[in-house]
Amino acid sequence: MKLVFVHGWSVTDTETYGDLPEALVARSGVPIDVQHIHLGRYISFHDEVSMDDVTRAFNAALVDTLGDGAGNIAPFSCVTHSTGGPVVREWIRRFYWHLGAPIVPLQHLVMLAPANHGSSLAALGKKRVGRIKAWFQGVEPGQRILDWLCLGSEGQWRLNEEALLHAAGAEGFYPFVLTGQAIDHKFYDFLNSYLVEKGSDGVVRVAGANMNCGFLQLQQTDHALSEDPLVYSLVPEGGLRRPAPIPLGVVPDASHSGADIGIMNSVTVANAGEKPVVDEILKCFDVQSPGDYQQRLQDLAQLTAASQQGGARYLMVVFQVRDDRGETIRDYDLLLLGEGYAPERLPKGFFVDRQFNALSGRLVYYVNADLMREMPALGFRVEARPSEGFSHYAMAEFRSDGLNVADILKANETLYVDIVLRRRVSKNVFEFGPVSEKPFSFKKLKPSTDLLP
Repeated sequence: MKLVFVHGWSVTDTETYGDLPEALVARSGVPIDVQHIHLGRYISFHDEVSMDDVTRAFNAALVDTLGDGAGNIAPFSCVTHSTGGPVVREWIRRFYWHLGAPIVPLQHLVMLAPANHGSSLAALGKKRVGRIKAWFQGVEPGQRILDWLCLGSEGQWRLNEEALLHAAGAEGFYPFVLTGQAIDHKFYDFLNSYLVEKGSDGVVRVAGANMNCGFLQLQQTDHALSEDPLVYSLVPEGGLRRPAPIPLGVVPDASHSGADIGIMNSVTVANAGEKPVVDEILKCFDVQSPGDYQQRLQDLAQLTAASQQGGARYLMVVFQVRDDRGETIRDYDLLLLGEGYAPERLPKGFFVDRQFNALSGRLVYYVNADLMREMPALGFRVEARPSEGFSHYAMAEFRSDGLNVADILKANETLYVDIVLRRRVSKNVFEFGPVSEKPFSFKKLKPSTDLLP
């Protein structure tokens, strides 16, 4: 078996993985041909370098390393860490899905602590993120890469939505996510609470690593829920979409990085038997059929339940607000609604964090999943601006009437909510008037209550 290790941005040697490659070879019952690809050799950290640039360079690296001379890449399995997971997934999207090729040469993709839905740390900015040794090892990332990693980015939304169209475990491609939620306090800088955030490994949230996610589109209707204030209902369009289930394993006592409990670089040949991640990776490599994949899904679900027993679980909700003309709305207030669809009746202690992505206009909530899932009802209220004038938006509200809240909000997952508001345009934005011999002014013309359809 050919095994490729994809190293992170700041890596110049295999030290970042500790002895993990050697430990896998030592504990495996089959020969493993280990190859290393260092992303840092193929990109600079200049601000103009994009995720697309990185995936093209990654493809070139694979052709150089595993190519047959004719551009074909030999079958291989892959272990990634952190940002390496999304890089490989973007490579699959660009070089196979977009070209209509259902079969990829990648057989097993084992992602360790991947930032599939970004990292809360990315919003801190280049300089501060570069100083966080738990992530970028003191190297300042390029701005466009950091933009991709910010919660709620366009790249994350596109990648995870397109993944809905391609069932994991089909055509011999088997992805897995192994992550931790322990904190190595040596990396804490006392100025950044994200490094000790609940439900994360100090860099990536479990909900941000998990490839299992949901997409829900809500359309504003002409049905008024109340007259004062005027609020129209939001109703689901097309139902809740989810990918085919993808194995997630929360590894006990594992942080993002570090020589003590880091999910990868704390592994040595001597302690490999005591590090659960080693055997879990090897079990992923043993998967050779859809039946094996389903068994791995169940086994890792049991591992996750055991690792999280007695503790709270969390989820992320990414809100996108736009209008029915396709325009992104960035100026809005969004409230979560609890029992009785009142914002003041949310469960005590549910809220953990909130971030707004200025580039995409998306709002990301991080909440206690166990508390939220116990609610009898769930709602979202949106007040977008402008809220009056010739072109404006009316308030909108989603109510989960008849829907099971636990089916919408999944622990350890990310939910993408696409809210589509009606752009309300007065008919007298443009109108023909009677012929008049004298000039007349329409400067003080007020918006008509008669709206365009």
